[in-house]
Amino acid sequence: MPGSPFALPPLPPTQLDSLYSAHRGWLAHWLQRRLGNASEAADLAQDTFARLLAGGSAQPATPALRSPKAYLATVAKHLLINHLRRHSLEQAWLATLAEVPEQHAPSAEQQVEILQALQAVDAMLDGLKPKVRAVFIMAQIEGYPYAEIAARLGIGERSVKRYMAEALTECVLLA
Repeated sequence: MPGSPFALPPLPPTQLDSLYSAHRGWLAHWLQRRLGNASEAADLAQDTFARLLAGGSAQPATPALRSPKAYLATVAKHLLINHLRRHSLEQAWLATLAEVPEQHAPSAEQQVEILQALQAVDAMLDGLKPKVRAVFIMAQIEGYPYAEIAARLGIGERSVKRYMAEALTECVLLA
């Protein structure tokens, strides 16, 4: 995944086949215990192996050979976190949508587009450094003036402006 916070070593197909055969059931069960849903767990297990098949960097594949369960769990955990964040965002969107009078509700197509935009913004925010994200949220969502953000975070106003510039640059790239 471009821009992913974790790089995956590419796995040759023969290693992936043996990894899949030996650990698919364990991984699906591991995910099911965390999700409470066998169907979603099976999908995420498949996504984990698909991610490994796609690769993502030029690192050697030796970590997968030394500790396959830890390797799979790490990849699956990142996918699980993204899945849970998307699910949470979707639930919040549906709750908000339920409060909108029917005559003002967006069409089904618009609803999908809005949800996709929300997910893209969420992914962009997740990719920001923690202080940049905090400054952006405090300024754009919570409405704090730069002076108060600086005081609350214990940084100077110049840093607040610099962090906002970084965040806004990412927003422009997203658009």
